[in-house]
Amino acid sequence: MAAMARAATTSDAFNAIAEPQRRNILVLLRAGERPVTDLAQELGMSQPQASKHLRVLREVGLVRVRGAGKQRLYGLDARGLRPVHEWAGGFERFWNESFDRLDAGTRLFDGVDASRIALEPVRSEPSSRVTHLTYAVHPR
Repeated sequence: MAAMARAATTSDAFNAIAEPQRRNILVLLRAGERPVTDLAQELGMSQPQASKHLRVLREVGLVRVRGAGKQRLYGLDARGLRPVHEWAGGFERFWNESFDRLDAGTRLFDGVDASRIALEPVRSEPSSRVTHLTYAVHPR
């Protein structure tokens, strides 16, 4: 059973970045190349643990390695994140629409003296299409 989990972990970028420590490694590598000892120390893990995470990231094409004297320097290869970026980009329209609605809602309060309004909790009716509104605004 462990072999199956291992294979799934290294099969693609999605599985590789599902592990939080690997995402942390990628964040650190955005700033530039680092040796495994620096990464391990920064993340509070042993060098063998960091090496295992780096191997997984390397196998799916998210990290590259090069020799520099006696050290091996690891660097980010963001091209491997393209499938993740393309997948997440499919949600961009949703977020843009949500932010547009939020922006439109906040414009309703342009010029309003905040000390003259009160927020009151509201419960949505089960048949209501608006289920995300949790407060109503009333003049004081």
